[in-house]
Amino acid sequence: MKKYLPILFVFLWFAINAQEHFPKNNGIKTPNKGYTAFVNATIYANPTKIIKNGTLLIKDKKIVAVGLNIKLPKNTVQINVKGLYIYPSFIDLYSDFGITKPKRDKNFSLSSQWNSKRDGYYWNDHIRPETNAVNFYKYDVKTAKALLKLGFGVVNTHVKDGIARGTSVLTSLDQNTTNNTRIISQKAAQHFAFTKSVTSRQSYPTSLMGSIALLRQFFNDVNWYKNQKNTNDISLDAQINNESLPLIFDANDKLNAIRVSKISKLFHLNAIIKGKGNEFERINEIKATNARYIIPLNFPKPYDVSNPYTANQIALSDLRFWNQAPANLAILAKNKVSFCLTTADLKAKKDFIPNLLKAIKYGLDKETALAALTTIPAKYLQKENVIGSLKKDAYANFLITSKPIFDKGSIIYENWIQGSKNILEDRNIIPISGKYFFQIDAKKYNIIFTGESNKIKAKVTLDSMVLKSKTTYKNNWLNVLINPLDTTKTEFIRLISKINTVSEFSGNAILENGTKTTWKAIKERVKPVSKQRKKKKNTSKEVFILPVTFPNIAYGFIKKPKQQDFLIKNVTVWTNEKDGIIKNKDVFIRNGKIYKILDTDTQTFNKNFIRIDGTNKHLTAGIIDEHSHIAISDGVNEAGQNNSAEVTIQDVVKSNDINMYRNLAGGVTTSQLLHGSANPIGGRAALIKLKWGENPDVMQYKDHKFIKFALGENVKHSRSPYNSHRFPQTRMGVEQVYMDNFTRAKEYDYKKKHGKEVRYDQELEVLAEILNKERFITCHSYIQSEITMLMRVAEKFNFKVNTFTHILEGYKVADKMKQHGVGASTFSDWWAYKYEVNDAIPYNGAILHKKGIVVAFNSDDAEMSRRLNQEAAKAVKYGNISEEEAWKFVTLNPAKLLHIDHRVGSIKVGKDADLVLWNTNPLSVYAKAEKTFIDGILYFDIERDLKQQQLIKKERNKLINLMLIEKNKGVKTQKPKKKAPKLYTCETVAY
Repeated sequence: MKKYLPILFVFLWFAINAQEHFPKNNGIKTPNKGYTAFVNATIYANPTKIIKNGTLLIKDKKIVAVGLNIKLPKNTVQINVKGLYIYPSFIDLYSDFGITKPKRDKNFSLSSQWNSKRDGYYWNDHIRPETNAVNFYKYDVKTAKALLKLGFGVVNTHVKDGIARGTSVLTSLDQNTTNNTRIISQKAAQHFAFTKSVTSRQSYPTSLMGSIALLRQFFNDVNWYKNQKNTNDISLDAQINNESLPLIFDANDKLNAIRVSKISKLFHLNAIIKGKGNEFERINEIKATNARYIIPLNFPKPYDVSNPYTANQIALSDLRFWNQAPANLAILAKNKVSFCLTTADLKAKKDFIPNLLKAIKYGLDKETALAALTTIPAKYLQKENVIGSLKKDAYANFLITSKPIFDKGSIIYENWIQGSKNILEDRNIIPISGKYFFQIDAKKYNIIFTGESNKIKAKVTLDSMVLKSKTTYKNNWLNVLINPLDTTKTEFIRLISKINTVSEFSGNAILENGTKTTWKAIKERVKPVSKQRKKKKNTSKEVFILPVTFPNIAYGFIKKPKQQDFLIKNVTVWTNEKDGIIKNKDVFIRNGKIYKILDTDTQTFNKNFIRIDGTNKHLTAGIIDEHSHIAISDGVNEAGQNNSAEVTIQDVVKSNDINMYRNLAGGVTTSQLLHGSANPIGGRAALIKLKWGENPDVMQYKDHKFIKFALGENVKHSRSPYNSHRFPQTRMGVEQVYMDNFTRAKEYDYKKKHGKEVRYDQELEVLAEILNKERFITCHSYIQSEITMLMRVAEKFNFKVNTFTHILEGYKVADKMKQHGVGASTFSDWWAYKYEVNDAIPYNGAILHKKGIVVAFNSDDAEMSRRLNQEAAKAVKYGNISEEEAWKFVTLNPAKLLHIDHRVGSIKVGKDADLVLWNTNPLSVYAKAEKTFIDGILYFDIERDLKQQQLIKKERNKLINLMLIEKNKGVKTQKPKKKAPKLYTCETVAY
């Protein structure tokens, strides 16, 4: 018996290792366990390694070898693919393949939900790191087939729901196996976005800045939770467990990508950013993020501009984007930004390859394109050892194509996934595209074949008349049905042929009367084109791409304006200083500062400047709008909580808002961008210089530390269209919100200062800054009783309110305001537009000013901010304020309220050269800002503006003509859309 034991052992070993662990009821079980070799192919092992006449050897799921002169094992099945090409299958990192789209609760309503309804999880329902896509994954046969045809073999799929979305599952698309073998990694990456979960009604956050703040708090909570022993949180536990995974963040916009990068760097996350395809519009900032990107190929279709009226309603930015978007990838590559590609955002997946070929036509290198679909996504997921390239021990995921994959007319015949063949097209079929002619019954026909295999189409003509026809081509058998011109629709000519060569073929024909005959098609010979003619032909096919402007909308700069030295001669200067209004002066700007104020006959000492004639003109400091809501992305109110001190407008400055340019045309150089008035304690403010064309960071005052508070109807939701039950609901409740939050902040601050452990809380950190006189309040206010209330609350906690804005009943409590030391930023003449302003009067500003309070006029309106010079003039009408003092209401006084009067607000040597040259007295209704400078840079010039208006007309006409050409070619178009950007006010809330 002992002598048979070795034989028995070997038998058992093979039996065990050959075992199929799961039953299959789909026929005879004959899996291929041997070797398969693909020989004589051009193999792209990776984008830079090309092997001609190479061999790819696979066994089971893996690649055994790839290269030249490979010694094949015995009994290897050889497949000769001479003349064909082999590539790694593509990878899509951003997918929801096989995931049922989350649906909103059937009982969902607009009634507010303030707290989470999930016990044991994070306090906010939109944070869901515990979600694992593998638990929701089900193979989708139809979508898989579509993706396989595009060349994809692996997708990283996740639940696209929530801000923290949990983990994705990395799965192959093979049609011939089960999920047990398809799934490569159950947890491949962690996913985040700025959008809320549709399955929860929890109100917070209601804005982009709220989402950003929530993420900051969440990641701080994760770090805090690591040291907690007596607290259990399913969501935080899950996030800690996921920290080692790659992090993918759906930014879905160029500015959001920059915002994601900031969060990523703050918490050392190294996020992979999913973009939108508009990154080229801010390429320098995108490059500076040093981030990795996932880029969609959702190029817009041309608009149907056949109707001039509707064509004129299309925004120039949309016309430009259609023209420029296909160049996005080439621009990213040129700037050495790392990226991979995704089918995400495409309405029709079939558009992916045509769009990719278009991107190549617009300058994308083919090697970069291949890397973006193979090696780069594999590297991002840290799976480059098994997917993304053809090498030993990697999965046998590869494509067999007729031509180089990005050549026109290239066919993907087969998509092998983990060694399993998925046939897409018959690679033995003979291609017959081209023009042929044939003769039947003495009639000469032309026939043009386009497309390949079962997608082939034919255009049949007789004496230049196009005949209706239908074509099928399968297994090299061609069938063409033709409707003759002189017969009814039920009669036709049928042509049949077995194709053996492409130069000519013949077969049987059945005429419309049933007569049988033969036919023979001969391919038209194409004459060789001379080199000179060929070169000319290629030149004519070069694409026309408009240059990107800063910002990339109407009135953007082709080149950003630079700081220059200017001498403004013989001008009337409104100094806002003790010298008052002085005439016939020269103002010299150097290095962005006011360098000298000279008598006009003084000899200048520097010839390297631009001379501007200021004769009969007026030079003032730039207008400062203390209360504005322009240039803000996706929400001015974070209304989900009654205390939203954790949010900041600094996170969401929108640098391409056309209202910035319009404000420059009205002489505005600085704006404080305030949170709205939806809650008693609002968000922090941003203070920006309107540097048109720059990015948000360059615009902002870095050390601005103001916050918006609010009183009155808005904070207690008196006129809310929603069924809101958020506290407070009364003016009494508003006071209690302040008392409660400042008491909590005082305790929090005390613990921190005395070295006691506290959970980092953004809200309380900000309120503690107020208590420590490091942050300053601008408060939305109307009623005298509430104005008095907030001053008393502030005095109880030993700080002062900096500014009451609106303050329309300020004249009633001017003495108390003076005693408290608070400033006023009011409207010039608004009254009776809602109940709580019934007692407002246009003399309010003058009364407050005469009481010794620093008074400013603000806009709170994108339209009014363009004519604040005229608002200042109303102080002369209502209250008899002098012109010089009235002008300070929109220049020096707001500068004082914002604590920047040491830099701007008056014309004084050493201050920033934020200046406006007016054609006449700036308080006149006829006044126009001719030139607006910020830091010595000319951002608005009325002469340039007039030229640009003409250039914009020409540009629109050019783009419209290009779209008409596309429509005439038969390209599918989209309906014109009129873009109406949302203008925010204090009360704007988007739930």
